[in-house]
Amino acid sequence: QVQLVEYGGGLVQAGGSLRLSCAASGLTFNTYAMGWFRQAPGKERELEREFVAAISWSGGTTYCADSVKGRFTISRDNAKNTVYLQMNSLKPEDTAVYYCAARRSYLGNSYYTNPTDYIHWGQGTLVTVSS
Repeated sequence: QVQLVEYGGGLVQAGGSLRLSCAASGLTFNTYAMGWFRQAPGKERELEREFVAAISWSGGTTYCADSVKGRFTISRDNAKNTVYLQMNSLKPEDTAVYYCAARRSYLGNSYYTNPTDYIHWGQGTLVTVSS
């Protein structure tokens, strides 16, 4: 059974930093592309999750949404079955529940930005940025 568990959310002041982690189990991690999405308070549907960042299974290709480019960095450690999201220069508009997601990928450089591309999801971790 595939399980994704996010860690590292919390309350931070604007301009601060947080690092989110997502630990995966029940899958061959180095064959899965990973992504981070977020869902602002009041939005319930999975399709309303906003793409944040994605990384190929090899880790060789990454992509971030324009809204976070230059502030957020996605990375992975395949030996630890973990994907990370380093968030710097946080803004109040970054406040959301952050989810990690996984999907099997056969191409080492492929990444995915649409929530419907992903099969497995974590339970989410809340990030609150105060002004």
